Amino acid sequence: MSRPIECVLEKREPGLLSTPESRPRASVHGKFLFVGDEKFHIKGVSYGAFRPDDQEREYQNSAAIEQDFALMAARGINTVRIPHTVPPRSLLDAAQRHGLRVMVGLSAEQFVGFLIDGTKTIAAIERSVRETVRRVAGHPALLCYALGNEIPAPVARWMGAKRIERYLQRLYRAVKSEDPQSIVTYVNYPSTEYLRLPFLDVVSFNVYLESDDRFRAYLARLQNIAGDRPLLMSEIGLDALRNGEEQQARVLDWQIRASYAAGCAGVVLFSWTDEWHRAGAEVEDWAFGITDRERRPKLALDVVSHAFDQIPFPETRTWPLISIIICTYNGAATLRESLEAVCQLIYPNFEVIVVNDGSTDETASLAAEYDCRLITTENCGLSRARNVGMEAATGELVAYLDDDAMPDRHWLQYLADAFLHTSHAAIGGPNIAPPQITDTAKCIDNAPGGPVHVLLDDETAEHLPGCNLGVRKSRLLEIGGFDPAFRIAGDDVDLCWRLQERGWTLGFAPGAMVWHHPRRTVSGYLRQQKGYGKAEGLLEGKWPEKFNAAGHHTFGGRVYGNGIVHALFRRCVIYHGQGGFAPFQSLYERAPGLLATLPLMPEWYLLLFIAAVTAALGLVWPPLLMAAPILLFGIALSVAHAVEGGLEASFGNMPVSTWESARMRSFTAVLYLFQPLARLCGRLGAGLTAWRRRGAPGFAFPRKVSSAIWTNDWQDPPRRLETIGASLRQAQNVVREGSQYARWDLEVLGGMFGSARILMAVEDHGAGAQYIRARITPRWGNTTRTMLLLLGLLTVSAALSHQAVIATIFGLLSFLLAACAFRQAGQATAALLRALRQSQNAPSE
Repeated sequence: MSRPIECVLEKREPGLLSTPESRPRASVHGKFLFVGDEKFHIKGVSYGAFRPDDQEREYQNSAAIEQDFALMAARGINTVRIPHTVPPRSLLDAAQRHGLRVMVGLSAEQFVGFLIDGTKTIAAIERSVRETVRRVAGHPALLCYALGNEIPAPVARWMGAKRIERYLQRLYRAVKSEDPQSIVTYVNYPSTEYLRLPFLDVVSFNVYLESDDRFRAYLARLQNIAGDRPLLMSEIGLDALRNGEEQQARVLDWQIRASYAAGCAGVVLFSWTDEWHRAGAEVEDWAFGITDRERRPKLALDVVSHAFDQIPFPETRTWPLISIIICTYNGAATLRESLEAVCQLIYPNFEVIVVNDGSTDETASLAAEYDCRLITTENCGLSRARNVGMEAATGELVAYLDDDAMPDRHWLQYLADAFLHTSHAAIGGPNIAPPQITDTAKCIDNAPGGPVHVLLDDETAEHLPGCNLGVRKSRLLEIGGFDPAFRIAGDDVDLCWRLQERGWTLGFAPGAMVWHHPRRTVSGYLRQQKGYGKAEGLLEGKWPEKFNAAGHHTFGGRVYGNGIVHALFRRCVIYHGQGGFAPFQSLYERAPGLLATLPLMPEWYLLLFIAAVTAALGLVWPPLLMAAPILLFGIALSVAHAVEGGLEASFGNMPVSTWESARMRSFTAVLYLFQPLARLCGRLGAGLTAWRRRGAPGFAFPRKVSSAIWTNDWQDPPRRLETIGASLRQAQNVVREGSQYARWDLEVLGGMFGSARILMAVEDHGAGAQYIRARITPRWGNTTRTMLLLLGLLTVSAALSHQAVIATIFGLLSFLLAACAFRQAGQATAALLRALRQSQNAPSE
């Protein structure tokens, strides 16, 4: 067994003074903030507002500020949030002297009233924000700008979400134009959770929940809203006046620990002191501070300081042994990056296993330079390599990592913590493209078809990509590991389905982040998508019930990641509550409609090709020119979908209006057009076509069949129906169950064009005997009938117009379609007949 890799990081004492040159600016990389190359966990407090002086200036008491900042730094606090006003540079200077960072509030919520009553225009507000930013831009103590704090929910509802979103986006661009390298956020709260603000660098929320379970559940929801961006809990706290200092300290302790365990980039406590001034008066009927008005520490200050010292997880915790398995085939170009990142992991108990799957490059010699166990095998494919690693692993948890993926330093801690607190069989985390990649790779990262996760709810997953996948080894062994049939792709989909088939669940840990390289070239990307298409063919053969009649696998959950979310065809509703007073106001996204999904289907290009051929034949027979408008509409729909994807692409701080941004978004749109075509080539090569044969071989004449079976093996009627369905699925048939309103019980899909349904009636005759009546009805789908009718009309019309060639072509197409539907309906009928006869002798429970 290889020796676990250990990493010792130098700790900086709180309050250590530093020069501006030694304090690089903060930046956002993935789910976390960084200062230089070090991750920066925000450990903050809200500071103010305080009573202004005679000239309406806040934060002028320099002695009090110095005293407060010195105490903050001594207790491990590293960030001060100024929520409502822009502080003077003297405050930032004081923060710099004490090693603190400052969140500067720009008060967008205070300007909204001017927009409503018309006393100011958005341009005037934007100029004011620009002037404010200029006063503090570039200061070494500056952490980020907060555009505003909690625009009131009634105001947002009255103005409309779109107007608020455009308002904040314009202010965001104004800040970026004055301070391009800055971090910009907006402090939201649950009452306006529905606001779509994808342009923000950091997602910030003020949340006051006193229930541990509800707080953790809402953190999971907010992480899914944040996506690949950092999540900051910009205000949490508890009133000590009403709850007592002990309860305040207890709640803040678990809130801080829960926030960091959930993968948050930081926490800001409300507030530093009980002194608070609002609307021209001192607020005296609450005590949210962790110090009182005279800055005497409360019990909470010691508790908070101790909690901040142990983030994201206590060092004294006992951690399980984890086996990291990296499977590689000719991956020398990126393997060193991956192993270097593994060497930086902050985790006391892990081993590294590199499985070299018959590489012909320098992979073996490169891996030998690192403290890992190297296993070299013949080239047998990805699944087999993963099984080899599993068999060699000694850890109770197995963490799979691609050879082009670099884990965050706390990756294993987040994975292990999630396993320790749940019963999930497998847990994954986000995989995000590294910041230092080429423009082509950035475009590919924003194109569809990348490795993404699918969630059934905020915490339970339906699918986890294999580039960042932790599995309990015991569960992995119980299902026999990965299926070696999947040599390149599809292995993770198959594994997730098999785990769930056993009744186990999958989880998602937002903090367990890895950097994952997208393909570097367009040709590599298209080959990847073609490989995914082939993998879908293998999956359909093994899991026919997971695929619909058109050959597309369907997920019950929501897909997250780049190249997925589209605004043009999105249908959403906002829950405001009666009168708009609901404390949690969410955005509910309906399932995408037909227009949103058609351009994503590889077969869409076949339809466009048919329309183009039909329109071309119109040069010979003018009536066929009616296909030209359909072709133009289809092309326009594809282009609109691609343009939409390009506009939604995220390229960091790059302004949308620049020429470079336009070039990259246009290129991303082109990838949207070519991705389904590459996937189609792979699907066709794997035999995944609309006219394929499904289920076990066999054929019955597709006509209505009435059958009756006498059996002495009594079963409860619903159980007998389940037995027939299980028999059908075991024979790899795609089975649908009838709804509560249907006059049929089960339907077997023979393919895209034909199916068969069964209607059953079970009569009990005593002594365990049953008489089963069954009626099997072959079906041609509505789509098939419509196509046959259209082709028939075209054939007759062409014949009447003396266009023999055209009539022959359409007649042949009609015959082929009818033959395909006939065969598929016959196969479905045969499958139902077999299952019905098998149920006669099925053992009862």
